[in-house]
Amino acid sequence: LGWGCWKCLPCYNKPSPQREGACEAVLNMGTTTTYDKRARLQPILGTLLDDPLLSDVPSNAAVADIDTLISVELGSAMKLSISKMDHTSFDVAVLNTAPVRDLKIAVQKKVNGMEQAKMGHRHISWRHVWKSYCLCYLNHKLTDDTAILQDFGIRNNSQLRFIPCISSREAGKHSHAKKRRFFHGLGKQS
Repeated sequence: LGWGCWKCLPCYNKPSPQREGACEAVLNMGTTTTYDKRARLQPILGTLLDDPLLSDVPSNAAVADIDTLISVELGSAMKLSISKMDHTSFDVAVLNTAPVRDLKIAVQKKVNGMEQAKMGHRHISWRHVWKSYCLCYLNHKLTDDTAILQDFGIRNNSQLRFIPCISSREAGKHSHAKKRRFFHGLGKQS
């Protein structure tokens, strides 16, 4: 690669004569326990996460999340603000070419992470959430999972909000209560 070996992070920060020594030190860590490795890496991780440039990286981020955040910085992804019905908001990042489905997945991950941090393990029925509520941008309901976000005019730093999703009877959709009442009456024998 020209700027260090591919084996370890310390090599990237060392001038070339010191690179082999740093690699050997990291490779010799193989004899230590996992606990020792974590203890050595915690200060490095803490320093990285304290960097103002990395302030938007969650501490438990997956590679895909970091990849999306890098894409936001490069301009190939957008950061969106989602307002909940209790007037609180949170940010999510999705690619510029993302469909509504990817936005919903990003919202689910973000909310699950926030709930996990706040209350511990808690199950949210996202099927129920998406049946009852939908995301809205400038009075456009984002109900078609395959629609591309940019087709609605959604750009970087756009503000979306959750609204109650009311199904229309013209589309042939009826409430579950009406269906239950109809089918309940069929089971009765007279």
